[in-house]
Amino acid sequence: MSSTGKGHRSLRAARLVLFDLDGTLVHSLPDLALSIDQMLSELRMPERGESTVSTWLGDGVDALVKRALLNGRGGEPDAALYARAMPLFMQRYAANNGQLSRPYASALPLLKMLRAAARQLGCVTNKSQAFTDPLLQRLQLRSFFDCVVSGDQVARKKPHPDPLLAACRHTGVPAGAAVLIGDSRNDVQAARAAGMPVVCVSYGYNRGEDIRSAQPDALVDDLSEVAALLGVS
Repeated sequence: MSSTGKGHRSLRAARLVLFDLDGTLVHSLPDLALSIDQMLSELRMPERGESTVSTWLGDGVDALVKRALLNGRGGEPDAALYARAMPLFMQRYAANNGQLSRPYASALPLLKMLRAAARQLGCVTNKSQAFTDPLLQRLQLRSFFDCVVSGDQVARKKPHPDPLLAACRHTGVPAGAAVLIGDSRNDVQAARAAGMPVVCVSYGYNRGEDIRSAQPDALVDDLSEVAALLGVS
């Protein structure tokens, strides 16, 4: 069941559909949490588990590792500890990426439906390119996208609009004719700044907050509901 906001004329007119990756298309938490816990174990620090790690996602690898070292507290970790931790995480996640992650059940049918309807598709994520491309390839999702913009391919990650605008430039579609499908406040803020509507899923990774508070243009409980919002059947 979907909860909606402002009306969906602009959604139905969208020629470019941009998707966030983690927490929107793919349940990637198991691989990320495993890699964080392996890193912490090697540093002789307590492991945290999936439920805690899920509240640290959404701002890229650097922020995730720092939050893990601080157990979610603000501030900056010890510089020497961070310098040890980052390569440990990168090694572990490179090995684990895509092993336990799975597309949400409705992701593949939706992508196929949008492709059949001749919509252009893009993936816009704060994940590093070194992890984005292998994950999409391993889950057989890469071929659906006309463009993929990772967090380290632009000057500023979401919530800045840079990644969304880069996808628009790549596809030649103006921001006003695009829509973002995401799961977090970062996605809503990025879409607003880029001048495009945003649809959010209710089940994603939003630092433990209810995404309704970010006031997306529409909210869905399942990706299967997106097709109707976009006027695709």
